[in-house]
Parts: sequence; C-alpha cells; structure tokens
Amino acid sequence: MRGGLLRRFAWGTAIGLLTSSLVFLALFVGMYRSELAQERAGVAENVNRLLLASLENAMLKADVTGLQQIVEDLGRQPGIVAVSVTRPDGEIRFASDRARIGALWPEPFVMPEAPTTQLMMSAEGPEVLRSAIPVLNRPACAPCHGAADLRPVNGLLMVDYEAEPLRRKVRNTTLMLMSAGALIVLLNLLGGWWFMQRFVLRPVNALTAVSARLRQGDLSARVQLESGDELAHLGDTFNGMAGQLNRRLEQLEEQRGFLQAMVDAIPDGLRVIDSDFRQVLVNRAYLEQLGTTREEAAGKLCFAASHARREPCPPTLQVCPVFELEASDTPIKILESRIRKDGTGMDVEVFAAPMRVTIDGQEQRLVVESSRDLQSELRYSQEQRLSEVGKLAAGIAHEVFNPLSSLRMVIHGLRGPIERGEIGPAELDDLDIVEHEIEKCIKVTQGLLKLSNLPTDQPEPADLAAAIRETLALLRLEAEVGRVELIADLPEEPVWVMASDSALRMITLNLAQNAIHAMSGSGGILRVSLRRDGGQVSAQFEDNGPGIQEEVSRHLFEPFFSRRADGQRGTGLGLSICRNLVEQYGGEISVDTAPGQGARFTVVFAQA
Repeated sequence: MRGGLLRRFAWGTAIGLLTSSLVFLALFVGMYRSELAQERAGVAENVNRLLLASLENAMLKADVTGLQQIVEDLGRQPGIVAVSVTRPDGEIRFASDRARIGALWPEPFVMPEAPTTQLMMSAEGPEVLRSAIPVLNRPACAPCHGAADLRPVNGLLMVDYEAEPLRRKVRNTTLMLMSAGALIVLLNLLGGWWFMQRFVLRPVNALTAVSARLRQGDLSARVQLESGDELAHLGDTFNGMAGQLNRRLEQLEEQRGFLQAMVDAIPDGLRVIDSDFRQVLVNRAYLEQLGTTREEAAGKLCFAASHARREPCPPTLQVCPVFELEASDTPIKILESRIRKDGTGMDVEVFAAPMRVTIDGQEQRLVVESSRDLQSELRYSQEQRLSEVGKLAAGIAHEVFNPLSSLRMVIHGLRGPIERGEIGPAELDDLDIVEHEIEKCIKVTQGLLKLSNLPTDQPEPADLAAAIRETLALLRLEAEVGRVELIADLPEEPVWVMASDSALRMITLNLAQNAIHAMSGSGGILRVSLRRDGGQVSAQFEDNGPGIQEEVSRHLFEPFFSRRADGQRGTGLGLSICRNLVEQYGGEISVDTAPGQGARFTVVFAQA
C-alpha cells in the first residue's frame, strides 16, 4: 500500500497528459497540414496562372511545338511530378511525359468550374498536390475552338507537385511537438511527484504511523503537521479524536475496575455466563473456590471450568441454570458439586438469575450465578459452635478451675501436719481421695478448654489417644442418661498423628454424640478403638445401634442432611464438619453400616 497513491497519481497524470497531448497533436497535425496545403496551393495557383498565361500565348501563336516544350520544361522543374493539358473530354493534349499524349485521363475525369488544389493519390501511386485550372475559351481562341458561349472551356491544365516535402515538414513539426509534449509531461510528472510526496504522502504517512501506534494500544501517540493546509487541520482533528478516545478509554477502564472491584468484594463466588456457556465475568471468590486464575477462567466454558466436562451438563440428569433460565425469568436455587482445578470436589449452593443486556446493538440473555462454598459455611458454623463451647469452657474455667486450684494448694499445705501425726491415717486417705477427685475435675476442665480452641490450618503432631479419652470423659453423663456404655479401647502411651488437637476432639465429639443419639432410649454400646497400620493410624467408632438405611448412608456427609434415629431434628452439619476437618489434614473418613447391625465410622490419619 505504501506509495500506491503516488503511483496512481503519476499514472493518472501521465495518461491524462498523454491523451490530451495526442488529441491536441491530432488536431494540430490536421490543421497544420491543411494550412500547409493551402499555402502550397496558393503558391501553385500563382505558378499555374503564370504557366497558363504562357500556354495561352503559345496557343494564340499556334506554336504547338513551343507549347509542348514549355510543358516538358515545366515538368522537369524541382518539386513538380507531372504537367498535363487535357481536352474537355479528358484526352491528354500536351504532357511532360510524351507517352501520355493522346491518351485519356486515367482517373475519373471531372471538369472543375474553378481552379482547385488538393492532396490526392496519383495514378502512378505517390501522393501529390494536384492543381487543376480550367483553360477558358476566349474571343481570341474562337477561330480554332469556336464561340465562347458554345464552348466555354477549351481544356484543363493539371500540375502535380511532390507531396513528400509537405509530409516531411509535417512529420518534423509533429516530432518536435511530441518531444515538447513529452518534456512537458515529464516536468508535470516530476512536479506532481514532488508535490504529492511533500504535501500529501508525507502527512498521510504520519497519520498512518500514528494510527498504527493507536491500534497497538499507544493512546499517547499524536501527529505533528505544520503545513497549515487541510491535511494539517485533519491532523489536529485526528489528535483531538485520539485524545478524546484516550479519555473515554480511561473512563471505561476506571468503570471496569470499579465493576470488577465491586464484584470481587462479594464474598460468594460470582460468574456471568452467556447463551454459549462461556464465562463472561468472574470474581475473586469464584477463582479462590476453584483454585484457578482470572486468565484461565476468562472466556472458558462454564461446564469445563466448574465440572471438568467436555460438553454441557445433561439437563435431564443435572440442573443446568443456562438451560433452566432459557425461557424463564424466575431465579433458581440448587445444590451441586463442583471440581476444583486440582481435581478435588466441593459442595456449593448456587443462586442463578437471568439478565438481559444489549451488546453490539443486539439484546443478549445472560445468566448470573452466585455460588456459596458449603464447606466454608460448615467451617463458619463450626467456628460459631466452637465459640459457644469456648464461652462455656471459659466460664467453667473461671468458676471451677480457680477454686479447685486453691483447694489443692490448701490440701498440699495440710500434708505436713498430717505427716507429723497430727491427723490420723483415715483422714489422710480421705484427703488423698479428695485430691484425686480434684485432679479429675481439673483434667475435665482442661479437656473442655482444649475443645474450645480453634483448629490450626497446618497439621502438627497431636496425641489422638488423649484427645479421644478426654473427649469421651465429657460425654459420660450424656451416655448414662441415654443408657449407652462407653468403652475406650485405647493404649496408655500417646498415639501421635499429623492433625490438630482441637480438630481431633471435635471429630470425636461429633462421632460419639451421633452414636449416643442413635442408641438413646434403647441403650447400647459404643466402642472406640485405635489401630496402627504401617504409617497410618485409624480410629474406629463402632456401635450396636439400629444401623443406617442404604439410601440414607449415601447422603450422610452432605451438608444440612439430618436423619437422627431418636427422632430429634439436627442441623445436618456434624458429619459434614467431620469430613471437612479430616480431609483438611489429609485424612479419610468412611462408614460401614447396615439396618439392624449398627454402624462403624473409621477415621484414618497419617502417623506422626
């Protein structure tokens, strides 16, 4: 494209000048040739009149020989091809070429009424300038030719002049004109070339270069034209347009940043999906839920991003918001499982609603999805529950722990007098029992305090046996009320696993309470045991209660699913919290149950 305008201008100018030059040359050549012919004809006419006077004089003297000699001498003059005198009927009476005397004129013979001169082709071939002058009958010729009124013309004098000099002069003049025209065309082309290059192409190239920079994103690019002409005005307008565009883009970028910051501030995962299942917009919470980046999520298909599928979710097997809201304006709420980037699963609660927008002049239907991570909800519920436990534990610590500690100090103070015999052995035994019970109260209080602590994010060595033992101690009263026997088959030495001590206590509390609730009223046995297997430690919570139906066991670990055997309505969060805590520290939890055969929950952790 570079130089195309200049080439077109040069070619157009050259063709225009050449065409006009050729037309002008054709007109000029015709006019010039006609003027030359007229000029030559005038000269020839004057010569012919002189010749005619000489011939008439010879005719009056009846000097036939002299007349023929005059014709022959004239035929030998430079520039004259042939001279002939014919009768009115076309017979050649005198001729510079004696061979033609007595013959008829070879061409169609027409007697002109007045002298004529014209370019024409002779019978011999070459082009000639022929002058034809009628020889009029005069009174002096009457004796030989008769009366003038009966025979007005005695004959015709024809003189053929060479046409080549005329053509040569026209050709030379034409060549001169063509050379001058070519020079004019060349000068015009050079001048036009310089003008286009200086005043048109240079500003246009500057505008093109700035346009390319703008297209590449450099909105600060401006063009500088100082010619003061229309192109300079165009450059100023172009700069104004670029500045306005830059300001508008900055405003759009600020609005886009505000919109993105606003949606990123929403704690739930948010994404906007078009009718082609592509994610148009996502927020930070959604990216954190799936463990992906904004670049990876932009424009990705929704079923590929959240469900790791290669094709849309079948609407007959799974609720698809895009499909459900295609012809409906009513928002929907669903629970579904999604797959993170690392392949792990997550349960979310989805609110979806339709949205209509106009893009590129066409109305489009979008779907806005808000997804809430149920595991985060469980963690939040767990934290709330732990907070309540912590409040209770803090109250017990304040009301029980301090008085018991003071009492222990008093007992220690009495040991000296007792050992000195001031008090008998029976009182000493009673004091030992009191001290032992006080120690038990302190341990229970410490266990409750440990249960109130929030789990740590990173796994650390924790004594699973101690955690189970101390937590079961807190449930003995509840078990007795429900006629449930607690059996702790635990080793005395510590059993270290990689987890969190407070998390182990919460898992034990939830699993033990579920078993107690299942057997409450009818009674039963809950056996808790530990087993080491290679580098893992498994804790089993086994009861001989009514067991769990198969259709219920498939949903045990789902959030908000509750089917308590004692008929009470639970929150449905206990087992979900257990699974969340176990998987958080890289462990596994499973259940083995059947109706009427009790249930056995197994928790496995890596051994520390």
